[in-house]
Amino acid sequence: MNIDWEISPIDDITAEAFFALINKNREHIRKTFPGTLSGCDSFEKTQEFIAAANEKQAKREGHYFYIHHKEMETLIGYICVKNIDPRILRCELAYFIDEDFEGQGIITKAVSNTIAYCFNELLMNKIIICTSKENTASQRIATKHGFVKEGLLRKEFRSGEGSLEDICYFGLLKSDYK
Repeated sequence: MNIDWEISPIDDITAEAFFALINKNREHIRKTFPGTLSGCDSFEKTQEFIAAANEKQAKREGHYFYIHHKEMETLIGYICVKNIDPRILRCELAYFIDEDFEGQGIITKAVSNTIAYCFNELLMNKIIICTSKENTASQRIATKHGFVKEGLLRKEFRSGEGSLEDICYFGLLKSDYK
């Protein structure tokens, strides 16, 4: 199935659209995006979440992209460039796709575009992806893009269920980027 989609910058996104995406996928992302879920558990909080993201982006502390399904005119995914360290030129990617659109290559292509943005526009030297040990789909996306598994960080992440979990740490250096 060929879906017509595009990545939209934060300026083009409404709180209504993002709240609808989060609400629809609440169970799907419950374990891996607890901060986003708690920041968007009501429409009012989602407005504040988007406003805070706008502030971070204005200060170059984070960059936010949204995957927009053109035909349906709805959001189907989210990519965040976060934990930017300007001293060592490192950032982290976090992403998810609407459960109904998994396995169609959309998030893979969107991550590819975001990697290029991080290296070419933000001039990063390293990009990391941290994922739970069970999230094999996210791990495949990392390795597909040339990320190397650099280690396992024990009890590093508090899941949406409140438990401390190990995470797999993947890194991609600009010198290894194709």
